[in-house]
Amino acid sequence: MNTALLSIILNIAALLGQSSDVELLFAGDAMQHKAQIDAARRSDGTYDYSDCFTDVEAIVKGADFAIVNLETPVGSAGPYSGYPCFYAPASFVDALADAGFDLFLTANNHTLDRRARGLRSTVDELNARCIYHTGTYKNAAERASSLPLVLPVKGMRIAFLNYTYGTNGIQPNDGVVVDYIDRDLITDDIARARVAGAEAIVVAVHWGDEYRLLPNQSQKSLAKFLVEQGADLIIGSHPHVIQPMEVVHSDTFDKNVLVVYSLGNFISNMKTRDTRGGAFVRARLRRTPDGKVRFADADWQLHFTVPAGNGRNYHVVPADSVSIPQWQRQAADFSRAATDIFHRHNRNVPQHNSQK
Repeated sequence: MNTALLSIILNIAALLGQSSDVELLFAGDAMQHKAQIDAARRSDGTYDYSDCFTDVEAIVKGADFAIVNLETPVGSAGPYSGYPCFYAPASFVDALADAGFDLFLTANNHTLDRRARGLRSTVDELNARCIYHTGTYKNAAERASSLPLVLPVKGMRIAFLNYTYGTNGIQPNDGVVVDYIDRDLITDDIARARVAGAEAIVVAVHWGDEYRLLPNQSQKSLAKFLVEQGADLIIGSHPHVIQPMEVVHSDTFDKNVLVVYSLGNFISNMKTRDTRGGAFVRARLRRTPDGKVRFADADWQLHFTVPAGNGRNYHVVPADSVSIPQWQRQAADFSRAATDIFHRHNRNVPQHNSQK
């Protein structure tokens, strides 16, 4: 058989093997306050987080690919600490990975809490576990070889990029690299992703004002810029509360784009009403009859962090499934406020229907 014919046959076989839909799941800030670290500590000096995500594991693993914001440096040796300078046991990463998360976002305002050493430790721990990650790098050469991060998910080639507004005034040193929000850098990264064969581009951004339930003008401006650059999904974190999400249309690329301003906290020890939980967002990408990959639709589902007690560690549960009486009122209050924001401000992103 001649080479040209063989190539055609292989290409057809690849296309036939591709799924028409891919479901991505996004979760917000995975945090480790001191109380969480203390709750995970065992008598032998190890840290056990295996109980933290069992109640949402089926949700996470139900997606084709799941992404979470790792908002703490991690390492295999202490001393560990919570706010204001986070540093958590690497076993926290193990629990998140065991729950089904495939990609960890590391560009956030706490990534340099333990300076260059903590950044490198985090990258090393993720690499040792063969976990995908993006946003921070041990040196410029590693960034150059790691980006663009274009991953095959059920036959679709999806690029993942991650940027942060800042790092709490701590500047990178000793050669480490943090991807800050820089429009020229982002433009170049998106262009490189396309050259590398990306069929869809996900941009995760650490931005906005903490504890505000609506996006600010800077977020809206950057979202518009990212849409104009060709992003397909724009996923926000940092405010520690949920913010609205919308589907907008890109006239330049003639496609719909999902913009999620903030997913809130995935797990934390924050205690005000709006910080006790967050939202999962499921986003579906679809291969159209002409072979292009496009954002199709998305939905949201609330979750709530139940603090340690009653024989359990801190654990994340669907917000409508809190069974411990002392936390049911707080979960209901969080859910009412978050649902009200989404119902009033979301555009074309409905609540998840578990009956489908």
